[in-house]
Amino acid sequence: MPKTRRQAYDAAYKLAAIDLAVEKGNRAAAQQIGVNESMIRRWRKQRGELVKCKKSTKAFRGCKARWPQLENEMEDWVNTQRADGRGVSTVQLRLKARTIATRLKIDDFKGGQSWCCRFLRRKGLSLRARTTLCQQLPPDFQEKMMSFRNYAQEQVAENLIGPQNIINMDEVPLTFDLPLTRTVNKKGESSVALKTTGHEKTHFTCVLSCTASGEKLPPMVIFKRITMPKEKFPKGIVVQVNKKGWMDEKMMDTWLTECYGKRPGGFFRRTKALLVMDSMRAHITEKVKKSITATNSIIAIIPGGTTKYLQPLDISVNRPFKVVMRDEWERWMVDGEKSFTKTGRMRRATFADVCQWVLKAWDAVKKSTIINGFRKAEIITGADDATDNTTATDSGAESDTSGDSVPEAILNLFISDTEESDFSGFSASDVE
Repeated sequence: MPKTRRQAYDAAYKLAAIDLAVEKGNRAAAQQIGVNESMIRRWRKQRGELVKCKKSTKAFRGCKARWPQLENEMEDWVNTQRADGRGVSTVQLRLKARTIATRLKIDDFKGGQSWCCRFLRRKGLSLRARTTLCQQLPPDFQEKMMSFRNYAQEQVAENLIGPQNIINMDEVPLTFDLPLTRTVNKKGESSVALKTTGHEKTHFTCVLSCTASGEKLPPMVIFKRITMPKEKFPKGIVVQVNKKGWMDEKMMDTWLTECYGKRPGGFFRRTKALLVMDSMRAHITEKVKKSITATNSIIAIIPGGTTKYLQPLDISVNRPFKVVMRDEWERWMVDGEKSFTKTGRMRRATFADVCQWVLKAWDAVKKSTIINGFRKAEIITGADDATDNTTATDSGAESDTSGDSVPEAILNLFISDTEESDFSGFSASDVE
C-alpha cells in the first residue's frame, strides 16, 4: 500500500476536537473530523498540557528530565551566578552538575555534552555573547529627572524665556571612517571584510547646539592634533584643534564666543537664556560657569546617567545626524577624489571634506525633529511652544512631526553599542 503523509494538528484544533468528543463521544467525534479514535483518546489525556501551551503548537517533542531535582538545582545555581554578573561556561555547568549528582547519590549520571545541550534547551538557556553595557541609570533617576524638569520649567516661567532662547549643547564623538557594522553577504564565508581607509579609530569631536524653537547654531569640530590644518574650510562651521580632540575649558570659551553667541539675541545679551548641558567636567568648572553667566544665561545641568531621557540632542537629533554622516562617507568612498601613499594605502578624507559632511548632516536635521527632542525631554510643553512665533509648522516642508528625517527601520541599522554610554575622551593612541 502507498504510504500516506502524516498530518500534524495544532493545539487549537486538538482542543476543538476534545470539546466535540465530550459532547458526542470519542468515536462519533473521530468519524466527524476524520481521524483515528485513538488520537481522540490521546488528546483528551493531554488536555491539561494543550490548554497551557501555545495554540500553534503541534507536538510535545523532547524527553522529560531524568533527574529533575538535579536540573532544578542547576537552574537555581545558573540564575545565582548570572545575577552576580559572573559568566557560566558549559564546562562549569558539567562540573557543577557532577558535584550535585554526587551529593544526591546519583550513580549513573555522566554529565556529558549531550546532557548539557538538552538541559539548556529544557530550561530555556543558551550561550550568549557579552554585550556592551549602555549608560546605566542611577538608582534615584526618576527623582533626579523630575527635579531637573521642574527646575528648567521654573526658570523658563520666572524669566519668561521663550523657546528660541532655550539651548541644548552636546558633543558627538565621530571617526574619519564610518563603515557599517553589518552587511549583506554570502552564507558560510569565514570572513566578511568592509573597505575603509584604515582610520575608523581616528577620532574627532563635533559640537552640536540647537534651540527649542528648532533653530540650529553653527557646529564646531575639534580635531585631535596640535597645529591647525592648512586647508580651506567651508563657511558656517567652526574648526578647532587640541591634543585630546575633545572638549575642555579653552574649547568651551571658543564655543561660547563663536557658536553660542550666534543664537538669536546672543550678541547683545539682552534676553535671558537657558543653556541645557550634560554633566561633563568641562561644562561645570567655575571658569566656564562664570563665562556662561556673563552671557546672561542660566545653566541647567542634566543629572549624570539620564541624558538619554533629558538631553534633546541625544533623544532625537544625534542618530539621524550620524546616519547622514555615514551616507556622506560612503558616497565619498565610491565617488570621491582620493590620494594614496607610496605603499598604495588609501589616505583618509581631508579635514575640509569632513567639515563639509558635518554641514550637510547638520543641515539635513529637520526643525520638527529638534522640537520633538525638547518636547520628549519635557523641557518645553505644548503651551511653551505655542507662545513662540517660530514653530515647526512655519514651513510646509517641515510640518511632519514624526521626528526623524530617516525612517526608523533604517535608523536601527546604525545603532552603536556606545551611543548611550558616557564618553570621557580619546586615548593617546588615537593621535595622528
